[in-house]
Amino acid sequence: MTHTFKFTRQIKQACMDRFAKAILEKLLRHGYVGARHTALENLPKGFPKHLYKEATRTAEKLIKKGLIILKPTSYGLQVSLNSHMIAEIEEVIKDP
Repeated sequence: MTHTFKFTRQIKQACMDRFAKAILEKLLRHGYVGARHTALENLPKGFPKHLYKEATRTAEKLIKKGLIILKPTSYGLQVSLNSHMIAEIEEVIKDP
């Protein structure tokens, strides 16, 4: 039973890594670094509809890690890449 649990956890971690890479790549490709930002709701766009929730959870984990920063505005929460952690972000993207 614990073997199955470990395997499931590994699969979830691998999926989270794929989502994290895709989200970070998207923000970097569009130049959302530092002062340039986009709406938090835009992050899961590009993923299949049934994976929006997982993409949003991954974005929240990236915010907690400090790779993505939040900017509250009068028109909603905005996000951008943390310009002080670009080296770590590129490392996550390049990691196979």
